[in-house]
Amino acid sequence: MAGDAGAFDRFVAHFRAKVFQYSWLMCGQREDAEEVAQDTLLKAFESFDQLREPERVRPWIFRIARNACLMKRRKSVFAPSRELSLDEFLPAMEREGGQVKLQIADWSGLPDQEMLRSELKGVLDKAIGELPETYKSVMLMRDVEELSTQETAHVLELSEDVVKTRLHRARLAVRQKLDSYLQSAGGVRVGTA
Repeated sequence: MAGDAGAFDRFVAHFRAKVFQYSWLMCGQREDAEEVAQDTLLKAFESFDQLREPERVRPWIFRIARNACLMKRRKSVFAPSRELSLDEFLPAMEREGGQVKLQIADWSGLPDQEMLRSELKGVLDKAIGELPETYKSVMLMRDVEELSTQETAHVLELSEDVVKTRLHRARLAVRQKLDSYLQSAGGVRVGTA
């Protein structure tokens, strides 16, 4: 920018990994994510003159990435044949004495912690990847990219209340997937909350 030949390289170096990670989780396929990340960074760099608030460059870039993912998803051979309902991902409920309790796995006593962390990360990435787009995008912005609720609302063009609601539902759905995995991983005890 302003005649600095290395500006684009520094820009790409700073944002490449985060935009790729976000795109991969949103698109679900490495090939699509690579293309989306490349298109996002190029478009953002070419459009810097349109950025009204330079201090909000990060949310602005993720908004471009989100739109690119949505466009790619519509055209991709990897696009899902149908959107999944959030109800398919909600945690199991148990009724006891007139009270409804969530079944939550006890994660404290698992062996081989390093292997489990790696395996659990794979399950977590898969659970996030299987979320419907409306919930996945909120969870990625807030929990993975650590944008504020206000920034996430701005990027996704939603109210802050909608962001909070979707984030809560997304977390419940991911928790259900993790609980199912942990319960099937060698007789893990189930606690209630």
